[in-house]
This record gives sequence, structure tokens and C-alpha cells, in this order.
Amino acid sequence: MKAASGFASGPHPDKELAAAAVRMALAAAGLERAERVLLLLSRAFNRQATPAVLAAAGAAGCLQVGGCTASGLLTEAGWLIDQPAAAALVLGELPDAAAAAAAPLLSFSGQAALPYGWRDGPPRVGLLETDAAAWSQARPGGHDGVGIALPGLVCDVLRADGLRPVAALLPVDDCAAYDLRRVAGFSAIDSLRRALPAALRDAPPLHQIAVIAAANEPAIGILAANSDGSLTLAAPLAAGQPITWALRQPLAAEAEMRQLLAEAETPDFALMFSCIGRGPLFYGSDDHDLIAFRQRFPATPLLGAYGSGQIAPAASGNRLFQNANLTLLYRRPHV
Repeated sequence: MKAASGFASGPHPDKELAAAAVRMALAAAGLERAERVLLLLSRAFNRQATPAVLAAAGAAGCLQVGGCTASGLLTEAGWLIDQPAAAALVLGELPDAAAAAAAPLLSFSGQAALPYGWRDGPPRVGLLETDAAAWSQARPGGHDGVGIALPGLVCDVLRADGLRPVAALLPVDDCAAYDLRRVAGFSAIDSLRRALPAALRDAPPLHQIAVIAAANEPAIGILAANSDGSLTLAAPLAAGQPITWALRQPLAAEAEMRQLLAEAETPDFALMFSCIGRGPLFYGSDDHDLIAFRQRFPATPLLGAYGSGQIAPAASGNRLFQNANLTLLYRRPHV
């Protein structure tokens, strides 16, 4: 199976950027036309995506074009944020759809939260970006977004949450709706301070801290610390529920990513969806997740984007993860 990526950027959201990205990808793959195109555009295309999508379809010689707009784009060649750009991955002939179980449904949404109907049903993987445009078969998607099938392929789903637990499991003593009041005999904020490294206790960096309440489920963010010692969370908890405090740290996040990649099989191509709050903004200078991917799979075409949240299967169904990196490794099935 032939696959390759292409990337084009410029000062304006011109439809020609999409066509140029596709042509670059076709040349790299040695293809005259594509069987399928995954096209990602920067947010500058939000209100004028259709001409760019049609231009990509014309350059590819096919109507199987799917994707969305996002805050930033990436390929194996690098990343770009806050500039008009287009990134494309072209695929040649896909394997026989009957050759393997269906890969998770590749999904893109512009909603503020995971569409309710996506929580159950077939496994989904992909990106949510608030107010984004999404398309499949070179046409705008519906209200929820789009789902794109990649038949005949095996997909290994790597989700790097980037969280390092800093405490053992602790029981919730008291909570009310979204306010966590007491944990293991202490006020919520005192329990958190006791778990943190000494340098962080006086002014806990709430944006880097989360509550882990269940394995293989999204962590819960902390929205505010209150004067009564309680913490307002992004999701409610229940009294008696065991939780642990976790901290987002670049070194731990990179180590997790490298371990996941080290254990994975070499793919034919890959997709990477990262939180806009992770990537180069999190690591400080460059996207260390992308660097780790290139070092592990130097010859693998990659397409990806930065957005609000990552869609992935969890213990209770499809869920929206944040501050995470979702890497999808696609390959032909073994015969």
C-alpha cells in the first residue's frame, strides 16, 4: 500500500494550498491519483473550507477526501501553528475490506463536547476542535461531524495521557456536585498540597494537575480552588470514590510516549492528534512527541493536527480526552 504526506503553507487561506499539499503527497508516494485523501486545514479555512476541499479532490483525482480544520497541523516533516496551511495524506489502493476487522471509525467534530451519539456504538478515534469545519467524501459534514472508515486496515491506538500520579489512592470524604470538599481526612486543597512536590505546594499549578478517578477513563481537570478549601472540578465525583492526584510534566509525558512507541509495530502510515495545550506549547520549544515518532519510525508517513480534545475508546465507551496525544498506527493485516 502506497502512502505519503504533503504540506503547504502561505500568508492567506488559499485553496491552492490544499491542492499543493496533495500534489506533493502524490509525488512522494509515486502515485498519479489517490484512492483516498485525508486532508487537514488550519483554522484560517474554517469559513471557506469547501473550495479547498474540492481543490484537493481535483488534484487527487478522487472524491474520497475527509478531514477537518484545526488549530495547528503536522506531518513527519514538522509542525505549524497559527498560520494558513494544508496537510494531506494520500493513500493508494487499500487492502481488501474483508482482510481484517474494521479499524475504529476515524472521527472529526467541531462541537464543544463529544457528540452524545458518539459515546456508544462503534469505537471512534480522532479529533475534536471547537467550531471546526469537517468533511467526508469531499462534502461538508453534518451537525455532529464526520466519521470516516478505513477498511481492511489494522489500527493500533496509542494514547499518551501525560499524567504522573503523585499520590496513592485516596477516598473522597465529601463532595457536592462539581465541588470536591474533603479527601482522606483533609480539605481537598490540603490533600492536594500534601501530594505535590514541595516546590509546588504554595501555589499549585491547577492547569497542570488532574484527578484520576478511574482507570482507562479521561482524567478530571481542576477548574478552581475555593476559599473554603474545596476544589471545583470539571466532572462530579461520589463520596467514598477512590481518587489519586496526577501532575502533567514534560519529561514524564515524553517518557510515556517513547515507551508506547517502542512497544508498537511499524505501521504503513500514521495519524497523530494532540492537544493544542500539549505539543510545542507544552514542551517549550518543539513537539517532543513528534520527535519521538520520527526517531522510532523514520520512514513512516504521518499526518496530524492540534485541537481541543482527542476522541478515543475508553472503559465506558468512546470518550473525549484532553491534554493527551493520540497516535494511530495503521498497517495491512498479517496474512
